[in-house]
Amino acid sequence: MPKTVILPMLADGEFHSGQALAEALGVSRTAVWKQLNRLEELGLELESVRGLGYRIPGGLELLDDAVIRSALSVPAQSLLGELRLQDSLDSTNAEALRRIEAGAARGLVCSAEQQTAGRGRRGRAWVSPYARNIYLSVTWEFSQGAAALEGLSLAVGVAAARALEKLGVPAVQLKWPNDLLANRAKLGGILLEMAGDVAGACQVVVGVGLNVRMPDIAASAIDQAWTDIATLCGDSPPGRNALLSALLNELLPLLAEFEGTGFAAWREAWMQRDAYADTPVVVRSADRQVAGVARGVDERGALQLETTVGVQSLFGGELSLRPQA
Repeated sequence: MPKTVILPMLADGEFHSGQALAEALGVSRTAVWKQLNRLEELGLELESVRGLGYRIPGGLELLDDAVIRSALSVPAQSLLGELRLQDSLDSTNAEALRRIEAGAARGLVCSAEQQTAGRGRRGRAWVSPYARNIYLSVTWEFSQGAAALEGLSLAVGVAAARALEKLGVPAVQLKWPNDLLANRAKLGGILLEMAGDVAGACQVVVGVGLNVRMPDIAASAIDQAWTDIATLCGDSPPGRNALLSALLNELLPLLAEFEGTGFAAWREAWMQRDAYADTPVVVRSADRQVAGVARGVDERGALQLETTVGVQSLFGGELSLRPQA
């Protein structure tokens, strides 16, 4: 019995007796008990009360193909190639790259309930608890190589922020080059990876990770200030399926248009959401750091850092931006 068979029955957050679960699934009580133990191994909080049964406090929302598709806009529906929803993956970006190698067409969308080896920029681990956040990767083909991708990660940030704003998530800001923030705490991140010819036809995987309802036990592994949508929205946060649909409604048209428009068409919207505009910052790489005042970005997505020797244009790569202490 796959581990997700029992989850839909417990997803409502209500109590279900062991006997009722066994009868509904057509298995023994022992089999139910084993499945419940596996859910706890996934990091899901499971409450047991004598006489009432078992429940997942607060419930959870599993990804649903039909629900996601039903909320897609007409443009997004026309641009969507394949929608792959998985129970568990090492990484949705890694899966998308494998699918590209196997011949997947543009518009492939991969998402999963859980990542066992999720990753962010600069090789950092991405905390990915089961059925609590968004782990999304979208593939697209570009004909002009890496040069046509300048500023794409920043434009993706704008698209993600717009998706969240349309669902009522307040105060979404962007941090150069790849982060979504709220109140200067990390809400999500973006990871772009490329396959193919750096000077010609290539496939790009756009990865978006979004904190939706981060469990405390998982959050203990995060080494920076963070927040999630449940915290920002209080009693009525949007669900994960609605979030995934909203992201695709923004991301797919962006990817279809970007090679023609470049980042210049997205620059003003990015600047409006710049979390560190006119703020003293330090930009670090593996072997050096530069201090200055962040003055936004140019038409190519390069950070404009005002230093004692003038304004420097810095491109993302392996750079990291932090406010000065």
